[in-house]
Amino acid sequence: MSPSKTPAETLSIAGTEVRISSPDKMVFPEPGLTKLDLVRYYLSVAEGALRGAGGRPMVLKRFPKGIGAEPFFQKRVPENHPDFIDTATLHYASGTSAEEAVIRDAAGLAWVVNLGCLDLNPHPVRAEDLEHPDELRVDLDPMPGVDWSQIVDVAYVAREVLDDVGLAGWPKTSGSRGLHILVRIAPQWSYRDVRLAAETLAREVENRAPGLATARWWKEERGESVFVDFNQNAKDRTVASAYSIRPLPDARVSTPLTWDEVRSARPEQFTVLTVPGRFADMGDPHARIDDAVGTLDALLALAAELGPAEKAPRAGDGSGRRQSVMPLIEVARTRTKPEALAALGEWKSRHAGLVQDLHPADVMVDGMRGSSSLWYRVRVNLQHVPEAERPEQEELIADYDPWEGRVWPGQPTS
Repeated sequence: MSPSKTPAETLSIAGTEVRISSPDKMVFPEPGLTKLDLVRYYLSVAEGALRGAGGRPMVLKRFPKGIGAEPFFQKRVPENHPDFIDTATLHYASGTSAEEAVIRDAAGLAWVVNLGCLDLNPHPVRAEDLEHPDELRVDLDPMPGVDWSQIVDVAYVAREVLDDVGLAGWPKTSGSRGLHILVRIAPQWSYRDVRLAAETLAREVENRAPGLATARWWKEERGESVFVDFNQNAKDRTVASAYSIRPLPDARVSTPLTWDEVRSARPEQFTVLTVPGRFADMGDPHARIDDAVGTLDALLALAAELGPAEKAPRAGDGSGRRQSVMPLIEVARTRTKPEALAALGEWKSRHAGLVQDLHPADVMVDGMRGSSSLWYRVRVNLQHVPEAERPEQEELIADYDPWEGRVWPGQPTS
């Protein structure tokens, strides 16, 4: 969000005053949406947005320089947060902890937007029980070359698997290219169990829809399929919750759907400009999600039946690192996505003769989570290039180190 000198505006929201700084700051130039417009959007869908994010600790994903620049991730709640913002302290496997924000009302939504947040990124736990998730998250993430109809087909296979294990799935657009299916569960299982249940679901979806869906963790092995991303259920992961605004030029929204809508709906239909009217007309399709609490018993029984997932081979150099089964080369590591795409363009110009052999899913530009922001890794899978024509691994075109200067807990200092 670019600097602005417009005076602050104070909103009274159900008796709570929330100060909105620079309310006229332009956030989405294409549809002409200001920061205050975004606050008003969230207030118009507050019931649904709070159903997805309320009462849960959340990571603050802030866009201080607008949607054209990389956001930064703030786990720790600002020290000067107002009294109407609760907090909860999460402990991570790394040994670190963070006191994170917990919003519970519409005023909290407005406060989050004022910080420069667009989407809401809550953990799958309630603040009252931080070790036992009450939500299993099915993230259908399409590889390049996959169209919407294939994502929809996989969603219905996932619904069939959920039905077979006695769970109810609630679909929503991711707000980008994919679909999410949310599953309410009793808060009785650890993160490890919930992740295992999600991985088992993914494997069973792949078994029922081979070629359409994949549970392969390593991206170069997925081909042109829909990845059922079970790792979104790991303890340190968050996803954009229902009614979240996504940082795309059209101000797209992650929108709850009915199952009858899934086949006909398209992500681009749902934006900050269209969703409030939809919400006013039909309410929230996920209004009864909290009444559909299920058990993981059947999925965990299926996990035992399937046995452990296949593990990747390890390198023979004693490092213990995974060894890819694909002819994979790394092109660049960059701070921003434009830099990554520029590096990819340079690599393609160097190897113009083989570009025609690459399939869409062979080119991988991945946003990687750094210490507080994303960085980008560019790789190319040469599986469709004739072996005699495959280039060797070269020096990286760009070699950004996202961890430079980072001091880890327990690390000796010089």
